[in-house]
Amino acid sequence: MHTRLYRNGVLEKEGFPIEDVSDHVADPENTVWFDLCAPTLDELGVIGEELGLHELAVEDVVTDHQRPKLDVYDKHLFITVYGVHFDGDVLDPVEINVFVTRNALVTVRENAHFDIGEVTRRWDSASRLAGHGVAFLLHGLLDCVVDGHFDLVQDLDGKAEELEETLFGDEPVDAREMQRTMYRLRKNMTRFRKITMPMREVVGTLLRRDQDLVAAAEMRPYYEDVYDHALRVTEWTDSLRDLLANVRETRLSQQGFRLNEIMKRVTSWAAIIAVPTAITGFYGQNVPYPGAGQPWGFWMSVIAVALTSVGLYAVFKKKDWL
Repeated sequence: MHTRLYRNGVLEKEGFPIEDVSDHVADPENTVWFDLCAPTLDELGVIGEELGLHELAVEDVVTDHQRPKLDVYDKHLFITVYGVHFDGDVLDPVEINVFVTRNALVTVRENAHFDIGEVTRRWDSASRLAGHGVAFLLHGLLDCVVDGHFDLVQDLDGKAEELEETLFGDEPVDAREMQRTMYRLRKNMTRFRKITMPMREVVGTLLRRDQDLVAAAEMRPYYEDVYDHALRVTEWTDSLRDLLANVRETRLSQQGFRLNEIMKRVTSWAAIIAVPTAITGFYGQNVPYPGAGQPWGFWMSVIAVALTSVGLYAVFKKKDWL
């Protein structure tokens, strides 16, 4: 459980019991933040009653896999975003639900895989802005989330470039390993795109002129910076998606080209082998033929086999089939 109390832009108390939240929120000079990690439905119900949260917003918290969004209610905002977390090599985003009132910010994390400590460190490093209350707290949270997205898209871009260089490199490629790498990248990119695309709408709604709950004039440049980062992540994600699609198509084309090369070689050697087989089969007939029973007939067949084999090899080599 994490709690903080700001009063007139100064951090006065933290780590206090959640039961004291309602008393602190009653004072409009106070700004309260508290964090819940995987709370029960009963705990959410108590918080909802104390802060006057809408029942639909509370219901969305217990519903898994919500789309990133911002809902506007009469007394508060409800925001859903996703933090970045990897389970091995697989992207496993952490859902973070946020309730925003006039003087309280409530974060509800799906699990402990999202580092809330990074958010509090950002608040401490920008404490000069704490006088803006909830707008300051929400900005720090969204900035941390979007920066996590930005770091991840940079990492994915580096892996995609490595994959592309491996694909067109001169060294031999482990086809199975490349397939696995490509599959993981495409799967992670698909999941990542689902959580980053709607972030533009979330931050953009907060920047609307008619949305004055958190978008104070002094904080507007900071929210615009977050929006710019969210927009860059979205554009970068789309370009990476196209890059991975091109890499996949190129890989398939390479496999088709290699298969054609193999088929040409197999066909060429089959033709070279077929001609001697035909000649020796002809001389092996149980009927009279030129040179039958004579040494010169044997040597004629050997010379015919050698000449046709060498001739076919020269022709196929010239056509680059061998």
